[in-house]
Amino acid sequence: MAAENELASAQIFSWPVRVYYEDTDAGGIVYYANYLKFSERARTEWLRSLGIDQDVWLDLQIGFVVRHVALDLRAPARFNDALSVTVEPQRIRKASLECVQKIFNQQGELLCVAEVKAACVNLGTMKPVAIPGPILEVIRRGS
Repeated sequence: MAAENELASAQIFSWPVRVYYEDTDAGGIVYYANYLKFSERARTEWLRSLGIDQDVWLDLQIGFVVRHVALDLRAPARFNDALSVTVEPQRIRKASLECVQKIFNQQGELLCVAEVKAACVNLGTMKPVAIPGPILEVIRRGS
């Protein structure tokens, strides 16, 4: 049995992203920082798919902020590529969430792996707070 804070058999969420001209550098490939933007969008859509309405929590001064990210760029994406960005939650703690995100091209080639640690904070004080029960339950359940 997995430890209480590990998310056993978590479902992998996938979100489509199209590479726009503005996402590329002078060489015509995706600028490295934009992989972080693609990952952020996928995490937002993952939360939305779970029924977590971030607007409600933001009104209550509760939000997630990225505390740490490790990015492994393996192959380039290019203008007009259709990408798939995954979110796979790995571990949830009292005030933080860890996930692995992968970005693939249409051919299924792995382009990027991001390991992300996000902290739940009070947006007024920017201090860590416990992840609210309703969010915790939905993430643990995975649906």
